[in-house]
Amino acid sequence: MSQNRSRRRAAGRLALPFAAVLGAAFPAMSAPNYDGMWSVVIVTEEGTCDRAFRYPIRIANGTLVNAGNSAISITGSVRENGSIIVTLSEGGKDATGSGRLSTTTGAGSWRGGACAGTWEAERRSG
Repeated sequence: MSQNRSRRRAAGRLALPFAAVLGAAFPAMSAPNYDGMWSVVIVTEEGTCDRAFRYPIRIANGTLVNAGNSAISITGSVRENGSIIVTLSEGGKDATGSGRLSTTTGAGSWRGGACAGTWEAERRSG
């Protein structure tokens, strides 16, 4: 057996316990899970759009979808840190929102056409 091969094996035997020690010293952080049903209230603060809307949204694997019966298309995603970007579309009109979710609530702002405002979300069971 060559001397280089022996050194590589010894290094490999040392690397495994070292990795185990590092894993114990720095445990894996689990990202919050935002999946589930959310109720979102969208409030208009600028422009002549309807004053407020409430939509049920489902988040599955970080992806947002409309969970209600309305014809509105809701698309978007939430990152591990809770930052969220969402687009609502209906009848050729779009609005884009952004903000942040915690494990049970969220808030942010939106803009679409000549209107803009804020949104708030709360997690629902189910």
